[in-house]
Amino acid sequence: MADAHGESETAGGGVMMRDGLIRRIGEALSVGFVLIVVGVVAWILSAQVDFDLLETVFPRFVEAFWLVVRIVAVSSVLSVTLGVLVGLGRISNSPLTSRVTKGYVEFFRGTPLLFQLFLIYIGVPSLWATGEFPIQEWSLPAAVIGLTLNHAAYVGEAIRGGIDAVPDGQMEAARSLGMSRVMALREVVLPQAWRNALAAIGNDQIILVKDTSLLTVIAVPEIMSVFRNVNSTTFDPWTPLVWVCLFYLAITLSMSQIVGALERRADPTSQSRGGQVKTLLRRDSASQEGN
Repeated sequence: MADAHGESETAGGGVMMRDGLIRRIGEALSVGFVLIVVGVVAWILSAQVDFDLLETVFPRFVEAFWLVVRIVAVSSVLSVTLGVLVGLGRISNSPLTSRVTKGYVEFFRGTPLLFQLFLIYIGVPSLWATGEFPIQEWSLPAAVIGLTLNHAAYVGEAIRGGIDAVPDGQMEAARSLGMSRVMALREVVLPQAWRNALAAIGNDQIILVKDTSLLTVIAVPEIMSVFRNVNSTTFDPWTPLVWVCLFYLAITLSMSQIVGALERRADPTSQSRGGQVKTLLRRDSASQEGN
């Protein structure tokens, strides 16, 4: 017994030593990576960036930044709203609704966003048979429509997955309390599905921000479009890239903060009225399963 105990202590000490060694290796690699990145950035800023040009082109990037913010704000609201409807359609009891929404998802997830933007920006006006296309400044509406339709497909799948993750007992408990199916979905299932899908939806909306860089091909004067113009006239890539990096990070980091705040607000441990109702339903569902 004593030998076995001693061997187990030796084995445990060996595991701890290996864990400590791996931890130190990981920390050393992390520090080395940070030092390399800081060194490269410092070298670029000191040797490659023209600070006079940086100040000169700043107003142009600010204008493009606010345009991207407006596009992202509208497209995010529309894509999440449409995505919820798509997600509900995916779980519909109607075979027609379910198949149509599945076809929608498969098309917009299976074809490139660039193709979809060309389809809307060039294809739609060409279908106008009589006279000129009525919308003269079509690039911005086409950008919003393209981003909305594309990302609604991803949001819809996230919502569908969130609904599937809600225990069936939640719906049964809500129905036992006298709720209709639609009311149970709205008041009980969807709030929990939203919480389950929120991380995926937030990630998709950050991708939406980065997808605005493709709008330069349909003549939207966004951030990458300004970069291309500055680079083509000055032949200086690094100076405008500084603003590209900073302005994109300003949007994506802000959206990350918003998503984090929504996740905290949707925390199931919240003592809000909605949280108390869901807790009651969970208890009722558990008691029914126990019986």
